[in-house]
Amino acid sequence: MRSRNKYLKYTVYVVILCFVGFIIAHFFVQRTVVRGNSMSPVLTSGDNLIVDRMAPKTHELKRYDIVMFTYLYKERTYFIKRIIGLPGETVQIADDGTILINGKALDDKYGTEKITDPGLAEYPVKLKDNEYFVLGDNRNHSEDSRFSDVGAVRKEQIVGRVIYRIFPFRKAGRVR
Repeated sequence: MRSRNKYLKYTVYVVILCFVGFIIAHFFVQRTVVRGNSMSPVLTSGDNLIVDRMAPKTHELKRYDIVMFTYLYKERTYFIKRIIGLPGETVQIADDGTILINGKALDDKYGTEKITDPGLAEYPVKLKDNEYFVLGDNRNHSEDSRFSDVGAVRKEQIVGRVIYRIFPFRKAGRVR
């Protein structure tokens, strides 16, 4: 009788752990896979990521955070980009490829090359109180806020902030 109670006790623990894992996996974090190289070299095609779904609700998103957001023109499609412009700011990309925030040059250490197509940001883009300007790190090979099909990303579109890479194992760790 004693061993039966022991097994029942372990079964209850396993069920509770599975339930807690299910809740965390469906409400607090999300796993996603990168498709494409617009965030190269930080993220590359095939990288498996963990996205903190609570970040847009509980934390203030900051410049340089990498976020996953919904693409408005294709169902079940998400983009992963880096926040460059914050709500209320004015973003512009100068002729020489320099990113200007409120008229001042941004210290951009993430872009891999000089921006050749400023797109919509050729002229100042004033962000509303709930909008972000996002760019891929591989600037000339990224569909991002410079283009009208993406544009400024509303806070409601942001699914979460990328926090961790789980695969490939040799690159596993926190994404900064």
